[in-house]
Amino acid sequence: MDTIIIICVLTFVIHTTETLSYALRFAGVQTTRLAVALSLSGVVLLVSRTSNLIQSPFSGALRDKAVHLHTDPSFQLHLIIGAASLGTLCAIFLFPTFVQLSKRLISHLELAGSIPGMFRSAVTIHSIRRVRHHVRLPKLSSLSRFRIRGVPKRLLLLNSLGTAIYTTSILSVLYAALLVPEYTATVLMSSGLINGFATIFMTILVDPQVALLTDKALQGEASHDSIRQMYLWLMISRFFGTILAQFLLIPAAYWVAWLAPFFQ
Repeated sequence: MDTIIIICVLTFVIHTTETLSYALRFAGVQTTRLAVALSLSGVVLLVSRTSNLIQSPFSGALRDKAVHLHTDPSFQLHLIIGAASLGTLCAIFLFPTFVQLSKRLISHLELAGSIPGMFRSAVTIHSIRRVRHHVRLPKLSSLSRFRIRGVPKRLLLLNSLGTAIYTTSILSVLYAALLVPEYTATVLMSSGLINGFATIFMTILVDPQVALLTDKALQGEASHDSIRQMYLWLMISRFFGTILAQFLLIPAAYWVAWLAPFFQ
């Protein structure tokens, strides 16, 4: 049980940090410092990548235990995806607060001129005490103004699908390795192929559309409120992507197991 808790915590961190990168981008739009914000989002995503690296051996250990104990780990895999959903929901709740904190980080980075310098000036006892002044809770009045107008529905569907593939890929591969133990190495090595497909999918079909809509805001062709709603809808679509991953987990595992012999 300790292993599954560690994996769920790391999965929670991964999806929270990745989703909060939208808050950094929005702060960059509001301050007209998008390039600075993007450099900071790389630091945030570094936390996600590090968590992912730590998580991978634990996920492998989960599969090994299932082999040794002759158990079905599907329930535990669904729990991990549930942690991804909770992490995304947490990011949506923290979005207003993180936008305010991101503005402060952007100003600190501009003054310091480097990431290490920014941390030296921003991470102090005084700054930590002042964090409470930047806390912003979601307001019901904001929800009443929440509309989908101006956000392409196809973009939201593609974002959900890409998130679902990314969320379930490693877990489906681990389960597939149990289905066809004679092709374990082949199946496990295919995880990079599936993740690569998800990355290409998001890079070609989703990211350019988000960038174009963000540029419109910087050029004054779209309001900040419309961009804020776009990022919120993207986060919501990510959440539904994690829900979709619950339904893709087992079918995707059987599909990977079916493909394995073709690589021999």
